Formats: sequence, C-alpha cells, structure tokens
Amino acid sequence: MAQVQENQPRPPIVPQRKRIVSLLPAATEIICFLGLEDRLVGVSHQCGNATTLAGKPRVTFSSLSATAGSEQIDAEVRSLMARGEPLYGINEEVLATLMPELIVTQAQCDVCAVRYEDVLAAARRIAPDGSIEVVSLKPSTLEDILQDILRVGRSAGVEDIAAERVAGLRQRIAVVRNAAQAVPASQRPRVAVIEWAFPLMIAANWTPELVEMAGAEYGLAQAGNYSTGVLWEELRGYDPQALLVSICGFDLPRTLVEIEVLRRMPGWDSLNAVCEGRVWALDGDVHLNCPSPGVVDTLELLGHLLHPERMPAPELIRSNTWHRL
Repeated sequence: MAQVQENQPRPPIVPQRKRIVSLLPAATEIICFLGLEDRLVGVSHQCGNATTLAGKPRVTFSSLSATAGSEQIDAEVRSLMARGEPLYGINEEVLATLMPELIVTQAQCDVCAVRYEDVLAAARRIAPDGSIEVVSLKPSTLEDILQDILRVGRSAGVEDIAAERVAGLRQRIAVVRNAAQAVPASQRPRVAVIEWAFPLMIAANWTPELVEMAGAEYGLAQAGNYSTGVLWEELRGYDPQALLVSICGFDLPRTLVEIEVLRRMPGWDSLNAVCEGRVWALDGDVHLNCPSPGVVDTLELLGHLLHPERMPAPELIRSNTWHRL
C-alpha cells in the first residue's frame, strides 16, 4: 500500500455540517439567505411554501384560528393567556426524528411563535446530553437583525459567508439612507404603520428606523420598543400624510380585508393620507413584521413609495406583496 508522505498537502478541514430546524419564518429566511437550505431539516407551521421548503416537516402548531380576523385572534390570545396556555406548541416526536444539532427560535414575542422556554425544555428532553444548540433571536432594531444573521452564521459554521452577506445588506441600507438625506424636512411626510387593526397598534421595533431612513417622520412609536397600542382618535389627531397597513402575520389578501374594516372607522375619509391617495397595504409575512434580510427589501420599497422621484422601485420586491389603495 502506498504511503502518504508527510509533506503531502492535506485536504482542508470542513466544518461539521449541522442539521438545522427553524421555528419561525424569520429564522428560515436567514438560513436560506446564508445558503443553508440543504441543512434545513424542519420548519415551523408559519413558514411559507416556497420551493426550497417543499417537503420540509412542520414541527410546530398553533392553537389560534388560522383564518380569523385581528379582532377574533386578539380575543383568542387573551383567553389562552388568561388560562396560562401556550399559543403554539412543538411536535416533539417529529423534532426528535429529525435529530437536529441546531434549533433557531426566538425570545421576542410569545404571541408570534413558540415560547423560548418551551423550546429549551423540548431540546433537553430530546437530547439530555446538551448536544442540541439553541440560538434565540430577539431583535428590536435593524442592527439587531443584522447581528442575528451573523450569530446564525457563526453557529452554523458559515461565519465568513454571513459577514460577506451582511456587508452587502449594509451597502444597500446606505444607498437608501444617502438618498433620503437629500429630502428637505418640508417633504418628509408624517407616517403611521398599523401593525394590528383591533385593537389598534402602531408598529415599533425596527419599523420607525426604516421609515425615518426612507425619508419620513414617525411620531406614534419609538424605535427599539414594542409595538404601541393607540386609540383611533390618537391616530386621527396625528393625521398621517402616508399610511401603511402591515398586519403582523397576515398576507396581503387578509390585510386588505382588515383595511375594509378600518375604512368604516369615523374620520377615515378625512385622514390626510386617504385624501392624498397615500395608503398602502403590505404583506405582513413578507415585509415589516419579519425580522430577516427581507427588511432591507422593505426599506427600499418604503423609499420608493414615499419618494418615488428620488428612489426607483426595487427589483427584488414582488408586486403581489403590496397594494396602493
């Protein structure tokens, strides 16, 4: 048998490939953004049906009505939480068969996905030796989202790829920010983004940053905070000059249904945004409510919607994810 000489070049060390399970859509988008679709062995019930996810087992389930409106869902959430019952659960039998080495979940909002504590408990039961790494995302700002992408990249063994792709996102952010800096203060519209219709909530977290970077003012909620409940009269008093309705977890058709209900609120027709024809519905699953690389696509879309003469329509945005009323 031929002997291997000591000075013969050795093959590069390949990082261990990890079997990954994603428990929320934002994590799935991050994983795919990093080119890790082949490692993704399971996803949440909320993740889309893109070709890259075809056949992926769904490892979570919801106790909420899948097609209900915002008012009914709010009532269901309050009822379940009053009884101390979780809104979402994990199919541990399916999770165990997938033998994940990395689970990506969230600790941002118990109303949005499986509770972080429940994920940790399930991971311990399936792998008492601690062999399952759990990465929890908890973004409240745009920078947090970028850092989460880097964290997932490190845990999956693709740190260099993550750094390169985040650098690309930062370049795109800078293009919009630079274009918006040239917008005079007098041309920066007052903007409101409705994240939930009943009860009425104004989007916060990273949304105020995106709106302001796109060349507008955002006066009803603060960046980095949880989304804010407001009275309808407060929204009327603010009188937004541009209004976006992006209901959390709703696609575009369901959001358009919610807008029809909003249109019946007193004073809707007198809102500045309505009078000027500057009301848009956005797919909440795709845009503002999903803390993933897609928020940069949304930033580019906001820049175009608010200042079309300064910022071109982004090429990456699908036309069926937003609608001007």
